[in-house]
Amino acid sequence: MPRTAVPDAIHDIIGAALAPLPPHRRDTFTLRVERWWPDLHEAVTALYAEPDAVARTLVERAAHAFADRPDELHRLDERRLLEPDWFQQPTMFGYACYVDRFGDTLSGLADRLDHLTDLGVTYLHLMPLLTPRPGDNDGGYAVMDYRTVREDLGTVDDLRALATTLRERGISPVIDLVLNHVAREHEWAELAQQGDAVHRDYFHIHPDRSTPDAYERTLPEVFPDFAPGNFTWDDGVDGWVWTTFNEWQWDLNWANPAVLVEFVDIVAALANLGIEVVRLDAIAFLWKRLGTNCQNQPEVHAITQILRATARMASPALLFKAEAIVGPRDLLPYLGTGSHTGRVSDIAYHNSLMVQVWSMLASGSTELARHALSTLPPTPPGGTWVTYVRCHDDIGWAIDDGDAAAMGLSGAGHRHFLADWYSGEFPQSWAEGLVFQHNPDTGDRRISGTAAALSGLGAERRDPDGAFARLFLAHALVAVWGRDPRGVEWGRDRLAG
Repeated sequence: MPRTAVPDAIHDIIGAALAPLPPHRRDTFTLRVERWWPDLHEAVTALYAEPDAVARTLVERAAHAFADRPDELHRLDERRLLEPDWFQQPTMFGYACYVDRFGDTLSGLADRLDHLTDLGVTYLHLMPLLTPRPGDNDGGYAVMDYRTVREDLGTVDDLRALATTLRERGISPVIDLVLNHVAREHEWAELAQQGDAVHRDYFHIHPDRSTPDAYERTLPEVFPDFAPGNFTWDDGVDGWVWTTFNEWQWDLNWANPAVLVEFVDIVAALANLGIEVVRLDAIAFLWKRLGTNCQNQPEVHAITQILRATARMASPALLFKAEAIVGPRDLLPYLGTGSHTGRVSDIAYHNSLMVQVWSMLASGSTELARHALSTLPPTPPGGTWVTYVRCHDDIGWAIDDGDAAAMGLSGAGHRHFLADWYSGEFPQSWAEGLVFQHNPDTGDRRISGTAAALSGLGAERRDPDGAFARLFLAHALVAVWGRDPRGVEWGRDRLAG
């Protein structure tokens, strides 16, 4: 289909939705639709039985979001389109914080930005702040309402004001958007529990164990210690609900286009508050396929392509960041490969680099890292990595068995060594991490801990000289990654010394 071959019905939708706007605004949106319509329609066709109807609905939602977008954000859109590689510049420097720990409230955080400016921060990830369920909520990742923020942090107006202040300071605000699941207390789940058939189909609900048992044969357990299995019986819906993470986090049925439409609206609302990056949390888990581990399925990338295409129509200043903490061979598609090149997430976590940095520090060798990182395909030109030493999450030792074998190592053995080292169980270890989610069936152990604790600045095994050297080296490696290939060589020489 030629890039400008947008169906007449779509032009009619645009005309009706944007009739109150001045001609130049209508022309701008029409040109964007002509540019991104092929991306949208192709991906919708790959997923749904009635793609034309779904695509029409999505363009209409994008048009209304465009009409509601504030003038200063329209101007930001134009600036970003004129500099599409703005987020790939070497001056981009990220920072993550919990609002309540950094500034008590959203308005309080705005009063403490001099510190971030002094550090050169241009990208601020505000840890989960959309309204979670009461009580245990997976650190805020069990969202009860995507349209409001935690009461103790402030209001949506406070978030909009903070985003405006950050933009004036040259800092792009980033927030989490949990895609795979909602809290059991979310309105959609509550309507399903009340017998609403429309919203029941927003979830994976089965009347007996036959289908769940068939899936369980190939599904891993994310939290084997305290949330074993992937399905939970719920009296409210009289069925087994798919709950990958916790019994009160209900997996969404992305095979239902109504779920997609809901999230297109949510993304648009966040963008119109002035959010510039949405972190697509748990994105690897979205599509379910019997006989697989239900991660990294090709449909995940079609979903991302749809979200990105509609956002490019309504608010092209918005970027997508894939939170795909997966093995190295599954990582590149989240930045776009094959038909999805340049059409999915703009940013992704370089989980493999982070794991290899800690592997090098523990082993004193760069051989495995040099092999594993050098065999990764080139980064797609339109995307970039978040390179990092540590984040809020635990570390899963994503050492590929093939990479390990090529170096004469056992993949399982090296993963076992790293878990021993960073939990402090290995005799020469200087680390003080904590084992998280030990799975005795597979032997997998993840590790939690700050960079300071893992590098030797813990209270028990304090090794300040060596720890600071490790911290500086680790941060140097992630800082130069992708800009100067000599960075890894320098790391080899430093580690060997």
